[in-house]
Amino acid sequence: MKNPPAAPAEETVERHGGNALRLKRIAIDTFRENVAYMHRDCEIYRAEGFQALAKIEVTVEGGTSVLAVLNVVDDSAIIAADELGLSEQAFDQLDAATGALVRIDHARPPTSMDAVRRKMMGERLGQPDFDAIITDLVESRYSKMEIAAFLVASGEGGLDRDEVLYLTRAMLGAGERLDWNEPLVADKHCIGGIPGNRTSMVVVPIIAAHGMLIPKTSSRAITSPAGTADTMEVLAKVDLDPDMLHQVVHRHRGCLVWGGTAKLAPADDVMISVERPLGIDSPQQMVASILSKKLAAGSNHLLIDIPVGPTAKVRQMREALALRKLFEFVADRLGVHLQVLISDGRQPIGRGIGPVLEARDVMAVLRNDIDAAVDLRQHSLQIAGRILEFDPDVRGGQGYAIARDILESGRALARMEAIIDAQGRQQQRFETGRLQRDMVAETTGHVVGIDNQHMARIARLSGAPMSKGAGVELLAKLGDEVTHGSSLYRIYAEYPSDFEFACACAERNSGFQIGSGSEPEPGLFRYDQ
Repeated sequence: MKNPPAAPAEETVERHGGNALRLKRIAIDTFRENVAYMHRDCEIYRAEGFQALAKIEVTVEGGTSVLAVLNVVDDSAIIAADELGLSEQAFDQLDAATGALVRIDHARPPTSMDAVRRKMMGERLGQPDFDAIITDLVESRYSKMEIAAFLVASGEGGLDRDEVLYLTRAMLGAGERLDWNEPLVADKHCIGGIPGNRTSMVVVPIIAAHGMLIPKTSSRAITSPAGTADTMEVLAKVDLDPDMLHQVVHRHRGCLVWGGTAKLAPADDVMISVERPLGIDSPQQMVASILSKKLAAGSNHLLIDIPVGPTAKVRQMREALALRKLFEFVADRLGVHLQVLISDGRQPIGRGIGPVLEARDVMAVLRNDIDAAVDLRQHSLQIAGRILEFDPDVRGGQGYAIARDILESGRALARMEAIIDAQGRQQQRFETGRLQRDMVAETTGHVVGIDNQHMARIARLSGAPMSKGAGVELLAKLGDEVTHGSSLYRIYAEYPSDFEFACACAERNSGFQIGSGSEPEPGLFRYDQ
Protein backbone atom coordinates (compact mmCIF):
# COMPACT_ATOMS: atom_id res chain seq x y z
CA MET A 1 0.00 0.00 0.00
CA LYS A 2 1.36 3.43 -0.99
CA ASN A 3 2.38 5.71 1.88
CA PRO A 4 0.37 8.94 2.22
CA PRO A 5 1.86 11.88 0.31
CA ALA A 6 4.09 14.24 2.24
CA ALA A 7 2.90 17.81 2.65
CA PRO A 8 4.87 20.33 0.56
CA ALA A 9 6.86 22.97 2.40
CA GLU A 10 5.02 25.93 0.88
CA GLU A 11 6.81 28.53 2.98
CA THR A 12 10.25 27.30 1.86
CA VAL A 13 9.22 27.19 -1.80
CA GLU A 14 7.74 30.70 -1.76
CA ARG A 15 10.73 32.21 0.02
CA HIS A 16 13.20 30.90 -2.57
CA GLY A 17 11.46 31.62 -5.83
CA GLY A 18 9.32 28.49 -6.12
CA ASN A 19 12.04 26.10 -7.27
CA ALA A 20 14.08 25.43 -4.11
CA LEU A 21 14.10 22.19 -2.14
CA ARG A 22 15.98 20.90 0.90
CA LEU A 23 18.88 18.59 0.10
CA LYS A 24 18.88 15.01 1.41
CA ARG A 25 21.51 12.32 1.06
CA ILE A 26 20.12 9.00 -0.18
CA ALA A 27 22.41 6.12 0.79
CA ILE A 28 22.36 4.39 -2.61
CA ASP A 29 25.48 3.54 -4.61
CA THR A 30 24.59 4.24 -8.25
CA PHE A 31 28.08 3.39 -9.61
CA ARG A 32 29.36 6.47 -11.41
CA GLU A 33 25.91 7.79 -12.31
CA ASN A 34 24.45 10.85 -10.60
CA VAL A 35 20.85 10.15 -9.59
CA ALA A 36 18.35 12.56 -8.01
CA TYR A 37 15.13 11.63 -6.20
CA MET A 38 12.00 13.80 -6.09
CA HIS A 39 8.59 13.04 -4.59
CA ARG A 40 5.74 12.75 -7.10
CA ASP A 41 3.68 15.22 -5.04
CA CYS A 42 6.43 17.84 -5.09
CA GLU A 43 5.03 21.13 -6.39
CA ILE A 44 8.16 21.80 -8.47
CA TYR A 45 7.93 18.39 -10.12
CA ARG A 46 4.38 19.16 -11.27
CA ALA A 47 4.84 22.82 -12.14
CA GLU A 48 8.06 22.50 -14.17
CA GLY A 49 7.04 19.42 -16.15
CA PHE A 50 9.91 17.17 -15.02
CA GLN A 51 9.72 13.52 -16.03
CA ALA A 52 11.31 10.39 -14.66
CA LEU A 53 14.76 9.71 -16.18
CA ALA A 54 15.05 13.32 -17.35
CA LYS A 55 18.36 15.13 -16.81
CA ILE A 56 18.17 17.92 -14.24
CA GLU A 57 20.69 20.45 -12.94
CA VAL A 58 20.93 20.80 -9.16
CA THR A 59 22.51 24.02 -7.86
CA VAL A 60 23.25 24.85 -4.26
CA GLU A 61 23.24 28.43 -3.01
CA GLY A 62 26.75 29.67 -3.76
CA GLY A 63 26.92 28.27 -7.27
CA THR A 64 28.08 24.62 -7.06
CA SER A 65 25.99 22.40 -9.31
CA VAL A 66 25.72 18.82 -10.56
CA LEU A 67 23.77 17.11 -13.30
CA ALA A 68 21.70 14.07 -12.38
CA VAL A 69 19.12 11.65 -13.75
CA LEU A 70 15.75 12.18 -12.05
CA ASN A 71 13.95 9.30 -10.33
CA VAL A 72 10.40 9.89 -9.10
CA VAL A 73 9.43 8.49 -5.68
CA ASP A 74 5.99 7.73 -4.26
CA ASP A 75 7.14 6.83 -0.74
CA SER A 76 7.38 9.85 1.59
CA ALA A 77 9.49 7.77 4.00
CA ILE A 78 12.27 7.95 1.40
CA ILE A 79 11.85 11.55 0.27
CA ALA A 80 9.43 14.28 1.33
CA ALA A 81 7.70 16.66 -1.05
CA ASP A 82 9.93 19.56 -0.01
CA GLU A 83 13.16 17.58 -0.42
CA LEU A 84 15.50 16.58 -3.23
CA GLY A 85 17.50 13.41 -2.69
CA LEU A 86 20.89 12.74 -4.23
CA SER A 87 22.69 9.42 -4.54
CA GLU A 88 26.04 8.99 -2.79
CA GLN A 89 28.17 10.04 -5.76
CA ALA A 90 26.03 13.05 -6.69
CA PHE A 91 25.87 14.24 -3.07
CA ASP A 92 29.66 14.09 -2.75
CA GLN A 93 30.11 16.00 -6.01
CA LEU A 94 27.75 18.77 -4.96
CA ASP A 95 29.70 19.13 -1.68
CA ALA A 96 26.81 20.66 0.30
CA ALA A 97 25.37 19.93 3.72
CA THR A 98 22.20 17.95 4.32
CA GLY A 99 19.30 20.40 4.53
CA ALA A 100 20.92 23.00 2.26
CA LEU A 101 18.57 24.70 -0.17
CA VAL A 102 19.07 23.71 -3.80
CA ARG A 103 17.55 24.96 -7.05
CA ILE A 104 16.39 22.49 -9.71
CA ASP A 105 16.36 23.25 -13.42
CA HIS A 106 16.10 21.33 -16.66
CA ALA A 107 19.59 20.39 -17.89
CA ARG A 108 20.53 21.62 -21.33
CA PRO A 109 20.96 18.76 -23.83
CA PRO A 110 24.58 17.92 -24.63
CA THR A 111 25.49 19.74 -27.84
CA SER A 112 28.10 17.09 -28.62
CA MET A 113 25.40 14.50 -29.31
CA ASP A 114 25.41 15.80 -32.89
CA ALA A 115 28.98 14.49 -33.20
CA VAL A 116 27.93 11.13 -31.73
CA ARG A 117 25.14 10.88 -34.31
CA ARG A 118 27.61 11.63 -37.09
CA LYS A 119 29.91 8.92 -35.74
CA MET A 120 26.98 6.50 -35.72
CA MET A 121 26.57 7.28 -39.42
CA GLY A 122 30.19 6.38 -40.04
CA GLU A 123 31.70 9.85 -40.26
CA ARG A 124 35.25 10.59 -39.15
CA LEU A 125 35.44 12.97 -36.18
CA GLY A 126 38.07 15.60 -35.43
CA GLN A 127 39.77 16.76 -32.24
CA PRO A 128 37.09 19.40 -31.42
CA ASP A 129 34.39 16.72 -31.68
CA PHE A 130 36.13 14.41 -29.22
CA ASP A 131 36.91 17.32 -26.88
CA ALA A 132 33.22 18.25 -26.79
CA ILE A 133 32.05 14.66 -26.28
CA ILE A 134 34.46 13.99 -23.42
CA THR A 135 33.69 17.33 -21.75
CA ASP A 136 29.94 16.61 -21.78
CA LEU A 137 30.57 13.06 -20.60
CA VAL A 138 32.69 14.17 -17.61
CA GLU A 139 30.12 16.82 -16.71
CA SER A 140 27.48 14.02 -16.52
CA ARG A 141 25.47 15.48 -19.40
CA TYR A 142 25.17 12.06 -21.04
CA SER A 143 22.77 9.36 -19.95
CA LYS A 144 23.98 5.76 -19.85
CA MET A 145 22.12 5.20 -23.13
CA GLU A 146 23.94 8.09 -24.80
CA ILE A 147 27.30 6.89 -23.49
CA ALA A 148 26.52 3.43 -24.86
CA ALA A 149 25.69 4.94 -28.26
CA PHE A 150 29.08 6.66 -28.40
CA LEU A 151 30.94 3.51 -27.30
CA VAL A 152 29.20 1.27 -29.81
CA ALA A 153 29.71 3.78 -32.64
CA SER A 154 33.42 4.08 -31.85
CA GLY A 155 33.87 0.41 -30.96
CA GLU A 156 35.57 -2.35 -32.92
CA GLY A 157 36.97 -0.74 -36.08
CA GLY A 158 34.99 2.46 -35.51
CA LEU A 159 38.03 4.69 -34.93
CA ASP A 160 41.06 5.11 -37.17
CA ARG A 161 44.45 5.72 -35.59
CA ASP A 162 44.14 9.52 -35.74
CA GLU A 163 40.77 9.35 -34.01
CA VAL A 164 42.31 7.19 -31.26
CA LEU A 165 44.90 9.94 -30.81
CA TYR A 166 42.16 12.59 -30.63
CA LEU A 167 40.19 10.55 -28.10
CA THR A 168 43.29 9.99 -25.95
CA ARG A 169 44.09 13.73 -25.94
CA ALA A 170 40.50 14.58 -25.02
CA MET A 171 40.44 12.08 -22.14
CA LEU A 172 43.80 13.32 -20.89
CA GLY A 173 42.70 16.95 -20.96
CA ALA A 174 39.49 16.31 -19.02
CA GLY A 175 41.13 15.47 -15.67
CA GLU A 176 44.00 16.20 -13.34
CA ARG A 177 47.59 15.50 -14.37
CA LEU A 178 50.44 14.71 -11.99
CA ASP A 179 53.83 16.34 -12.50
CA TRP A 180 56.86 14.75 -10.83
CA ASN A 181 59.38 17.30 -12.14
CA GLU A 182 61.77 14.57 -13.30
CA PRO A 183 62.95 13.73 -16.82
CA LEU A 184 62.35 9.98 -16.48
CA VAL A 185 59.16 8.71 -14.87
CA ALA A 186 58.60 5.01 -15.56
CA ASP A 187 55.47 2.88 -15.50
CA LYS A 188 54.17 -0.43 -16.80
CA HIS A 189 50.75 -1.75 -17.67
CA CYS A 190 49.35 -5.11 -18.69
CA ILE A 191 46.26 -5.03 -20.88
CA GLY A 192 44.71 -7.65 -18.56
CA GLY A 193 42.83 -10.88 -18.95
CA ILE A 194 45.39 -13.09 -17.16
CA PRO A 195 44.47 -14.10 -13.58
CA GLY A 196 47.16 -13.81 -10.90
CA ASN A 197 49.29 -11.44 -12.98
CA ARG A 198 50.70 -9.35 -10.13
CA THR A 199 54.00 -8.48 -11.77
CA SER A 200 53.61 -4.79 -10.82
CA MET A 201 54.10 -5.61 -7.14
CA VAL A 202 57.46 -7.21 -7.94
CA VAL A 203 58.55 -4.76 -10.64
CA VAL A 204 57.89 -1.53 -8.70
CA PRO A 205 60.23 -2.28 -5.75
CA ILE A 206 62.96 -3.49 -8.15
CA ILE A 207 62.80 -0.29 -10.22
CA ALA A 208 62.50 1.94 -7.14
CA ALA A 209 65.49 0.20 -5.49
CA HIS A 210 67.52 0.99 -8.62
CA GLY A 211 66.64 4.68 -8.11
CA MET A 212 64.25 5.27 -11.00
CA LEU A 213 60.91 6.95 -10.27
CA ILE A 214 57.92 4.60 -10.71
CA PRO A 215 54.68 5.95 -9.21
CA LYS A 216 52.30 3.05 -9.91
CA THR A 217 48.62 3.93 -9.82
CA SER A 218 46.45 0.88 -10.36
CA SER A 219 42.79 -0.02 -10.60
CA ARG A 220 40.55 -2.15 -8.46
CA ALA A 221 38.91 -5.20 -9.98
CA ILE A 222 35.84 -4.64 -12.14
CA THR A 223 35.25 -8.09 -13.63
CA SER A 224 38.44 -9.85 -12.47
CA PRO A 225 39.12 -11.65 -9.14
CA ALA A 226 41.62 -8.96 -8.11
CA GLY A 227 43.26 -5.81 -9.40
CA THR A 228 46.70 -4.68 -8.30
CA ALA A 229 45.10 -2.25 -5.84
CA ASP A 230 42.97 -5.04 -4.31
CA THR A 231 46.04 -7.22 -3.78
CA MET A 232 48.27 -4.42 -2.48
CA GLU A 233 45.49 -3.54 -0.03
CA VAL A 234 46.14 -6.84 1.73
CA LEU A 235 49.53 -5.39 2.71
CA ALA A 236 49.05 -1.61 2.89
CA LYS A 237 46.65 1.30 2.41
CA VAL A 238 46.12 2.17 -1.24
CA ASP A 239 43.66 5.10 -1.09
CA LEU A 240 46.21 7.88 -0.53
CA ASP A 241 45.40 11.57 -1.01
CA PRO A 242 47.61 13.47 -3.50
CA ASP A 243 49.85 15.02 -0.81
CA MET A 244 50.53 11.65 0.82
CA LEU A 245 51.10 10.10 -2.60
CA HIS A 246 53.80 12.66 -3.40
CA GLN A 247 55.47 12.15 -0.02
CA VAL A 248 55.68 8.37 -0.51
CA VAL A 249 56.96 8.60 -4.08
CA HIS A 250 59.59 11.27 -3.46
CA ARG A 251 60.93 9.45 -0.42
CA HIS A 252 60.91 5.88 -1.71
CA ARG A 253 60.92 6.42 -5.52
CA GLY A 254 57.78 4.37 -5.98
CA CYS A 255 54.31 3.47 -4.77
CA LEU A 256 51.46 1.01 -5.40
CA VAL A 257 48.20 2.89 -4.92
CA TRP A 258 44.62 3.04 -6.16
CA GLY A 259 44.29 5.67 -8.89
CA GLY A 260 40.68 6.57 -8.09
CA THR A 261 41.47 9.27 -5.53
CA ALA A 262 43.63 11.32 -7.91
CA LYS A 263 40.86 12.05 -10.50
CA LEU A 264 43.11 11.02 -13.37
CA ALA A 265 41.34 10.79 -16.75
CA PRO A 266 37.85 10.65 -15.15
CA ALA A 267 36.16 10.08 -18.52
CA ASP A 268 37.72 6.61 -18.61
CA ASP A 269 36.02 5.62 -15.36
CA VAL A 270 32.64 6.74 -16.71
CA MET A 271 33.07 4.85 -19.97
CA ILE A 272 34.26 1.69 -18.22
CA SER A 273 31.08 1.68 -16.11
CA VAL A 274 29.12 1.23 -19.36
CA GLU A 275 31.65 -0.83 -21.35
CA ARG A 276 31.85 -3.68 -18.86
CA PRO A 277 28.11 -4.55 -18.68
CA LEU A 278 27.93 -4.37 -22.48
CA GLY A 279 31.06 -6.47 -22.96
CA ILE A 280 32.69 -3.76 -25.09
CA ASP A 281 36.49 -3.91 -25.12
CA SER A 282 37.72 -2.64 -28.49
CA PRO A 283 41.48 -2.24 -29.09
CA GLN A 284 41.02 1.42 -30.04
CA GLN A 285 39.23 2.32 -26.80
CA MET A 286 41.71 0.22 -24.81
CA VAL A 287 44.67 2.20 -26.18
CA ALA A 288 43.01 5.54 -25.41
CA SER A 289 42.06 4.35 -21.92
CA ILE A 290 45.51 3.06 -20.96
CA LEU A 291 47.57 5.89 -22.41
CA SER A 292 45.35 8.68 -21.04
CA LYS A 293 45.56 7.18 -17.53
CA LYS A 294 49.33 6.68 -17.69
CA LEU A 295 50.06 10.15 -19.03
CA ALA A 296 47.74 11.67 -16.43
CA ALA A 297 49.77 9.87 -13.76
CA GLY A 298 52.87 11.71 -15.01
CA SER A 299 54.59 8.85 -16.82
CA ASN A 300 56.84 9.53 -19.80
CA HIS A 301 58.49 6.08 -20.16
CA LEU A 302 56.03 3.21 -20.40
CA LEU A 303 56.17 -0.54 -20.96
CA ILE A 304 52.98 -2.24 -22.18
CA ASP A 305 52.57 -5.99 -21.62
CA ILE A 306 50.32 -7.76 -24.15
CA PRO A 307 49.72 -11.42 -23.17
CA VAL A 308 48.71 -13.69 -26.06
CA GLY A 309 46.87 -16.96 -25.59
CA PRO A 310 43.74 -18.92 -26.53
CA THR A 311 41.76 -17.57 -23.55
CA ALA A 312 43.53 -14.20 -23.15
CA LYS A 313 42.16 -10.85 -24.36
CA VAL A 314 44.46 -11.08 -27.40
CA ARG A 315 44.34 -14.56 -28.92
CA GLN A 316 46.47 -14.30 -32.07
CA MET A 317 49.96 -12.92 -32.63
CA ARG A 318 48.77 -10.82 -35.58
CA GLU A 319 46.30 -9.07 -33.25
CA ALA A 320 49.09 -8.37 -30.78
CA LEU A 321 51.31 -6.88 -33.49
CA ALA A 322 48.49 -4.63 -34.74
CA LEU A 323 47.78 -3.48 -31.18
CA ARG A 324 51.49 -2.77 -30.64
CA LYS A 325 51.58 -0.56 -33.73
CA LEU A 326 48.56 1.42 -32.51
CA PHE A 327 50.11 1.92 -29.05
CA GLU A 328 53.36 3.08 -30.65
CA PHE A 329 51.61 5.51 -33.03
CA VAL A 330 49.61 7.26 -30.32
CA ALA A 331 52.41 7.26 -27.74
CA ASP A 332 54.89 8.73 -30.22
CA ARG A 333 52.61 11.68 -30.96
CA LEU A 334 52.01 12.29 -27.27
CA GLY A 335 55.72 12.34 -26.46
CA VAL A 336 55.84 9.06 -24.54
CA HIS A 337 58.79 6.68 -24.81
CA LEU A 338 56.96 3.35 -25.13
CA GLN A 339 57.97 -0.26 -25.50
CA VAL A 340 55.65 -3.22 -25.95
CA LEU A 341 56.32 -6.70 -24.59
CA ILE A 342 54.30 -9.56 -26.12
CA SER A 343 54.14 -12.30 -23.50
CA ASP A 344 52.75 -15.75 -22.72
CA GLY A 345 49.02 -15.58 -21.97
CA ARG A 346 48.22 -19.30 -22.15
CA GLN A 347 47.62 -19.69 -18.40
CA PRO A 348 47.36 -17.71 -15.13
CA ILE A 349 50.62 -16.29 -13.82
CA GLY A 350 51.65 -17.43 -10.35
CA ARG A 351 49.65 -19.86 -8.23
CA GLY A 352 47.11 -17.62 -6.52
CA ILE A 353 43.99 -16.02 -7.97
CA GLY A 354 42.47 -13.65 -5.40
CA PRO A 355 43.93 -10.85 -3.21
CA VAL A 356 45.47 -12.83 -0.30
CA LEU A 357 46.69 -15.67 -2.51
CA GLU A 358 48.27 -13.23 -4.98
CA ALA A 359 49.88 -11.20 -2.17
CA ARG A 360 51.45 -14.42 -0.86
CA ASP A 361 52.85 -15.16 -4.32
CA VAL A 362 54.35 -11.67 -4.57
CA MET A 363 56.00 -11.76 -1.15
CA ALA A 364 57.39 -15.25 -1.81
CA VAL A 365 59.10 -13.94 -4.96
CA LEU A 366 60.45 -10.87 -3.16
CA ARG A 367 61.76 -13.06 -0.30
CA ASN A 368 63.44 -15.36 -2.85
CA ASP A 369 61.64 -18.36 -1.37
CA ILE A 370 62.77 -21.59 -2.99
CA ASP A 371 59.18 -22.56 -3.83
CA ALA A 372 58.12 -19.13 -5.17
CA ALA A 373 56.15 -19.16 -8.45
CA VAL A 374 58.76 -19.39 -11.23
CA ASP A 375 56.59 -17.81 -13.93
CA LEU A 376 55.71 -14.78 -11.76
CA ARG A 377 59.37 -14.31 -10.86
CA GLN A 378 60.69 -14.65 -14.41
CA HIS A 379 58.03 -12.52 -16.07
CA SER A 380 58.52 -9.79 -13.45
CA LEU A 381 62.28 -9.83 -14.05
CA GLN A 382 61.74 -9.68 -17.79
CA ILE A 383 59.52 -6.59 -17.43
CA ALA A 384 61.77 -4.95 -14.85
CA GLY A 385 64.80 -5.54 -17.06
CA ARG A 386 63.16 -3.80 -20.00
CA ILE A 387 62.17 -0.84 -17.81
CA LEU A 388 65.66 -0.55 -16.31
CA GLU A 389 66.98 -0.15 -19.85
CA PHE A 390 65.05 3.13 -20.07
CA ASP A 391 67.85 4.41 -17.82
CA PRO A 392 70.52 5.91 -20.11
CA ASP A 393 73.21 4.57 -17.76
CA VAL A 394 72.07 0.96 -18.33
CA ARG A 395 73.39 -0.65 -21.51
CA GLY A 396 71.03 -2.58 -23.73
CA GLY A 397 70.75 -6.21 -22.70
CA GLN A 398 71.93 -5.58 -19.12
CA GLY A 399 68.54 -4.83 -17.60
CA TYR A 400 67.56 -8.40 -16.78
CA ALA A 401 70.82 -9.12 -14.92
CA ILE A 402 70.53 -5.89 -12.91
CA ALA A 403 66.90 -6.66 -12.01
CA ARG A 404 67.83 -10.19 -10.93
CA ASP A 405 70.66 -8.85 -8.75
CA ILE A 406 68.35 -6.34 -7.05
CA LEU A 407 65.84 -9.12 -6.35
CA GLU A 408 68.32 -11.76 -5.18
CA SER A 409 70.25 -9.30 -2.98
CA GLY A 410 67.13 -8.51 -0.95
CA ARG A 411 67.08 -4.84 -1.97
CA ALA A 412 63.70 -5.25 -3.70
CA LEU A 413 62.17 -6.79 -0.56
CA ALA A 414 63.59 -4.00 1.61
CA ARG A 415 62.14 -1.37 -0.72
CA MET A 416 58.76 -3.09 -0.77
CA GLU A 417 58.67 -3.16 3.04
CA ALA A 418 59.55 0.55 3.11
CA ILE A 419 56.76 1.37 0.64
CA ILE A 420 54.28 -0.70 2.67
CA ASP A 421 55.22 1.18 5.86
CA ALA A 422 55.05 4.56 4.13
CA GLN A 423 51.60 3.91 2.65
CA GLY A 424 50.34 2.48 5.95
CA ARG A 425 50.91 -1.16 6.79
CA GLN A 426 47.74 -3.18 7.27
CA GLN A 427 47.55 -4.41 10.85
CA GLN A 428 44.80 -6.92 10.11
CA ARG A 429 46.11 -10.41 9.39
CA PHE A 430 44.41 -11.69 6.26
CA GLU A 431 43.98 -15.44 5.94
CA THR A 432 42.64 -17.63 3.17
CA GLY A 433 38.94 -18.49 3.30
CA ARG A 434 37.98 -21.10 5.90
CA LEU A 435 35.97 -23.16 3.38
CA GLN A 436 38.23 -25.19 1.08
CA ARG A 437 37.88 -27.84 -1.60
CA ASP A 438 40.34 -29.44 -3.99
CA MET A 439 39.22 -30.03 -7.58
CA VAL A 440 40.86 -33.16 -8.96
CA ALA A 441 41.85 -34.59 -12.34
CA GLU A 442 39.39 -37.04 -13.86
CA THR A 443 42.07 -38.71 -15.97
CA THR A 444 45.83 -39.26 -16.12
CA GLY A 445 48.01 -37.25 -18.47
CA HIS A 446 49.60 -33.81 -18.86
CA VAL A 447 47.97 -30.41 -18.40
CA VAL A 448 47.71 -29.09 -21.95
CA GLY A 449 45.30 -26.22 -21.43
CA ILE A 450 44.04 -23.88 -18.68
CA ASP A 451 41.11 -21.55 -19.37
CA ASN A 452 42.01 -18.10 -17.98
CA GLN A 453 38.48 -16.77 -18.15
CA HIS A 454 36.94 -19.78 -16.46
CA MET A 455 39.49 -19.81 -13.62
CA ALA A 456 38.80 -16.12 -13.07
CA ARG A 457 35.07 -16.83 -12.98
CA ILE A 458 35.48 -19.55 -10.34
CA ALA A 459 37.59 -17.19 -8.20
CA ARG A 460 34.98 -14.43 -8.54
CA LEU A 461 32.20 -16.80 -7.55
CA SER A 462 34.19 -17.80 -4.47
CA GLY A 463 33.96 -14.20 -3.26
CA ALA A 464 37.11 -12.51 -4.60
CA PRO A 465 37.95 -9.66 -4.45
CA MET A 466 35.40 -8.53 -1.84
CA SER A 467 36.44 -11.42 0.40
CA LYS A 468 40.19 -10.93 0.45
CA GLY A 469 40.94 -14.56 1.36
CA ALA A 470 38.70 -16.06 -1.31
CA GLY A 471 39.97 -17.38 -4.61
CA VAL A 472 41.75 -20.26 -6.31
CA GLU A 473 45.19 -21.73 -5.66
CA LEU A 474 46.62 -23.55 -8.68
CA LEU A 475 48.31 -26.84 -7.79
CA ALA A 476 49.16 -27.76 -11.40
CA LYS A 477 50.31 -25.69 -14.40
CA LEU A 478 50.79 -26.26 -18.12
CA GLY A 479 53.00 -29.26 -18.85
CA ASP A 480 52.63 -30.83 -15.41
CA GLU A 481 51.88 -34.54 -15.27
CA VAL A 482 48.76 -35.40 -13.28
CA THR A 483 47.15 -38.68 -12.30
CA HIS A 484 43.50 -39.58 -11.85
CA GLY A 485 42.34 -38.06 -8.57
CA SER A 486 45.32 -35.72 -8.10
CA SER A 487 44.55 -32.09 -7.18
CA LEU A 488 44.47 -29.48 -9.93
CA TYR A 489 43.55 -26.48 -7.77
CA ARG A 490 42.03 -25.53 -4.43
CA ILE A 491 39.00 -23.27 -3.98
CA TYR A 492 38.88 -20.97 -0.94
CA ALA A 493 35.76 -19.14 0.25
CA GLU A 494 34.59 -17.42 3.40
CA TYR A 495 30.83 -17.75 2.98
CA PRO A 496 28.85 -20.94 2.25
CA SER A 497 26.83 -19.44 -0.61
CA ASP A 498 29.98 -18.26 -2.42
CA PHE A 499 31.60 -21.64 -1.79
CA GLU A 500 28.65 -23.51 -3.29
CA PHE A 501 28.55 -21.27 -6.39
CA ALA A 502 32.28 -21.67 -7.03
CA CYS A 503 32.27 -25.44 -6.51
CA ALA A 504 29.23 -25.92 -8.74
CA CYS A 505 30.91 -23.91 -11.51
CA ALA A 506 34.09 -25.98 -11.17
CA GLU A 507 32.13 -29.22 -11.25
CA ARG A 508 30.47 -28.24 -14.53
CA ASN A 509 33.82 -27.33 -16.06
CA SER A 510 37.17 -27.66 -14.30
CA GLY A 511 38.85 -25.18 -16.64
CA PHE A 512 41.70 -27.66 -17.15
CA GLN A 513 42.37 -29.71 -20.25
CA ILE A 514 44.28 -32.96 -19.66
CA GLY A 515 46.04 -34.60 -22.60
CA SER A 516 46.68 -38.32 -22.80
CA GLY A 517 50.06 -38.09 -24.52
CA SER A 518 53.22 -36.05 -24.11
CA GLU A 519 53.65 -32.56 -22.74
CA PRO A 520 52.17 -29.59 -24.66
CA GLU A 521 54.16 -27.66 -27.23
CA PRO A 522 56.20 -24.92 -25.51
CA GLY A 523 54.72 -22.33 -27.86
CA LEU A 524 56.28 -18.89 -28.34
CA PHE A 525 57.25 -18.28 -24.72
CA ARG A 526 59.34 -19.99 -22.07
CA TYR A 527 60.07 -19.12 -18.45
CA ASP A 528 62.93 -21.55 -17.88
CA GLN A 529 65.83 -19.11 -18.38
